[in-house]
Amino acid sequence: MKKRVITACAVFIFAASVFAAGGKESSGKKIKIGYCINNFNDTFQTYIVDAIKAYLADKPEVEFLTADGQEDVIIQQDQVNSLITKGVNALIVVPVDTSAMAPITRAAANAGIPLCYVNRNPYPDGKLPPNVYYVGSREITAGEMQIEYIGKKMNGKGGVAILQGILSNEGALKRTEGNEKIIAQKFPNIKILAKETGKWQRDQGMAITENWLTAYGKSLNAILSNNDEMALGAVRVLKEVGRTDVLVIGIDGIPDARAAIKAGDLAGSVLQDSKGQGEGSITTVLKALKGEKPESVTWIPFKLITPENVKEFD
Repeated sequence: MKKRVITACAVFIFAASVFAAGGKESSGKKIKIGYCINNFNDTFQTYIVDAIKAYLADKPEVEFLTADGQEDVIIQQDQVNSLITKGVNALIVVPVDTSAMAPITRAAANAGIPLCYVNRNPYPDGKLPPNVYYVGSREITAGEMQIEYIGKKMNGKGGVAILQGILSNEGALKRTEGNEKIIAQKFPNIKILAKETGKWQRDQGMAITENWLTAYGKSLNAILSNNDEMALGAVRVLKEVGRTDVLVIGIDGIPDARAAIKAGDLAGSVLQDSKGQGEGSITTVLKALKGEKPESVTWIPFKLITPENVKEFD
């Protein structure tokens, strides 16, 4: 009899901790985690999803529901509301627009469930509301690492152009800021010829690079790209026209980029740790559901990938 009472108490305590953290599941049912990506066509972001799925592979008690924001703020808000209606116990969101997340934060608060933003930070000032978390990397650092490496390879002089992501995204702004900061501090003889948004897409990286080659010709010595997808678009165009003298560096360290580095087509990339961000976000919300107190902000470090060390990242 005593054993049964203890067991019953344990079940009650677990259920209460989930409810206190905003969960809607009763004892014996799966914990539902809702994940709304910015866009399933964003290659790097799918690696974060894959990392979470791998982490949950041996956790059958957790059900993982995904939704696609399709790079549209209104669609993402609707998708989040749909996940809440389905009874998720917690949310993980990759913002479509970091400046427009108030309705999603409010929806999670009204539902009484933990919310973890991942990869793109809507609260760069670090002032997150209660039960809201962020897991990602210090975006400005990636831009700094890019130009530190490329600037030295350029012998501190020449012309560069910057391929930017969506300009409402904190990552695009901060990575570019990092480029500009180090150029101003350390490379006064490097000139920024142009900055243009390729919206994170490979095909737009190609189109913009074609225009830059026409506009700047031999004055263009390097391209700093806010991500690998746009960088790979630039590389394709440069190879087609025989301008392999132009150095290109990306950010993310995706497999295609690492292959291009091995082939000598891409000068380098800055690894954004999708596994670290994926596991960091899922463990954050699971801790919150257990009544623990995860860090409000978890930083995942960047790593520079070059031809000399690229095999270490296989």
